[in-house]
Amino acid sequence: MSKDLNKKGLSEKVKGAVSKVKGEAKEQAGNAADRPDLEQKGKQDKHKGDIQEKTGEMKQDKRD
Repeated sequence: MSKDLNKKGLSEKVKGAVSKVKGEAKEQAGNAADRPDLEQKGKQDKHKGDIQEKTGEMKQDKRD
């Protein structure tokens, strides 16, 4: 079971990294286009990514 948690943890960390990259791209695009709504969505995606990464770390730590 600990191996399964490790894989799930790694999966969550990868999802988090992807969300953060997407969020940064949206935030920058919103800034360049003077679109505060897109900037805000980017910030939300980055925050979501942080949470996903922390969840992944907790799942990996739980296996120990």
